[in-house]
Amino acid sequence: MAKVLVVDDSPTELHVLTQYLHSAGHQTLTASDGQEGLETAKSEKPDLILMDVVMPGLNGFQATRKISRDPETRHIPVVMITTKDQETDREWGLRQGARAYLVKPVTEDQLLGVVAEVLG
Repeated sequence: MAKVLVVDDSPTELHVLTQYLHSAGHQTLTASDGQEGLETAKSEKPDLILMDVVMPGLNGFQATRKISRDPETRHIPVVMITTKDQETDREWGLRQGARAYLVKPVTEDQLLGVVAEVLG
């Protein structure tokens, strides 16, 4: 199964998302903000990144842009998972390099479906 990096500043969201991923057999790494997510993506080279948007410091849009434009990490697909539910937010997230955009709260089926789709 895949190695998935979950980037979210909410301990509750990190727990829920990692539980969903573990139930499907995926290995998980976590980061609590965009900068830590960026550093972990470079050092661990996960197969997929799940990225929150609203975080202190480097937000998810900024981190996704950096990941998708860095030659070291641009091959890693990013799925944004956020409470920002406006169409303009979704479009902006996809412009930053995200492959998919989910609005919280996400169900286990939604998450695992998108993970399977993005990992192909």
